[in-house]
Amino acid sequence: MPLVNISILKGKPKEYATAVADSINSAVIETMGFPDDDRYQVIHEVEQHCLQFQDRTEDRVMMHLTMRAGRSNKSKQAFYKKVVENLEKSPGIKPENVLISIVENHDIDWSFRDGIAQFVV
Repeated sequence: MPLVNISILKGKPKEYATAVADSINSAVIETMGFPDDDRYQVIHEVEQHCLQFQDRTEDRVMMHLTMRAGRSNKSKQAFYKKVVENLEKSPGIKPENVLISIVENHDIDWSFRDGIAQFVV
């Protein structure tokens, strides 16, 4: 269950944002073995000038995943590949216009509710 912060360009229809979120979630589940209902995503819609990705001006997406440590390099590489494949299919973002960053933390770094670190109780 990574927490996924997704940045897309402002002004897209709701269906576009849903396609991006679904494509990323599907890749997470398929390549990293998270449960189907473990979905924690925040979508940020930003102006063109606020989503700077070198000199790219076409449609683009940046995502930052925060998750518990332990996934193998192989599963992360499979995720990178799968997410760009999914995003190219729907909603049609070119693989070269996708930036992915993953940061890992520990069990104590998560509380899903009630002020309790559920992974260490």
